[in-house]
Amino acid sequence: MSEPTLHVEDREGGIRVLTVSHPARRNALNDALLAQLDAALEPAPHVRALLVRGAGGTFCSGYDLTRLGPPGEDGLLPDDPLVACLLKLEGHPVPSVALVQGAAVGAGFDLAASCDFRIGTPDAVFLMPPARLGIVYSPEGLARATRLVGFSRAKQLFLTARKLDAREALAWGLLDECLEDAEARALALCATLAAHAPLAVSGMKESFGRLARAPLEDADRARLRELRAAAFGSEDAKEGRAAFLEKRPPRFTGR
Repeated sequence: MSEPTLHVEDREGGIRVLTVSHPARRNALNDALLAQLDAALEPAPHVRALLVRGAGGTFCSGYDLTRLGPPGEDGLLPDDPLVACLLKLEGHPVPSVALVQGAAVGAGFDLAASCDFRIGTPDAVFLMPPARLGIVYSPEGLARATRLVGFSRAKQLFLTARKLDAREALAWGLLDECLEDAEARALALCATLAAHAPLAVSGMKESFGRLARAPLEDADRARLRELRAAAFGSEDAKEGRAAFLEKRPPRFTGR
């Protein structure tokens, strides 16, 4: 039986492909996989876009619930590596694309939602089952889903454990695109993202993240000003303007 593994492949053009492989459990996440994912999400200068996918035609069937023990003596649950890992993915400085084939259930749903974009195949299925399992999902995951589909639809998903097919997921805004050749489209999107100025992309991604948690505080506004100043004063900004005037593709270095 194959061990749970996260396959990490760095492709030409700065694209890192992360493939969850856990055949015995339809790519369910466990502590070992989360540790591998956490390591693969460490920033690297040569990585400019992330593609997240599952092996064997299934995105991710959920999370190993056997590790969720009872509350401790203080009445609180132990720290959950899933929460920390998905926050790291969501806040990663480079943009991410989820290639959703087949089931995205529970933690798989949340894994896809943690990416910046979601490209799915017509057989994609989304399901959030915590109400059927007797658990309350993490506030981070609830907030993530709410930002994507809105309060009313998020409550439908979590409180009724309603299954969404690809057509509904596209209509609800959970999928950005749905097509047969989703892999080629997802890789093309990654290539587009990776080709742009890294400081500009990471700065705008962080800005969107802070705006999503509005209202902005003074520290947020100061940080957004820092991001804009850093990008405007960068070598990439000079290169972008020069390439535009010279009518040639820009050559960005991330500096």
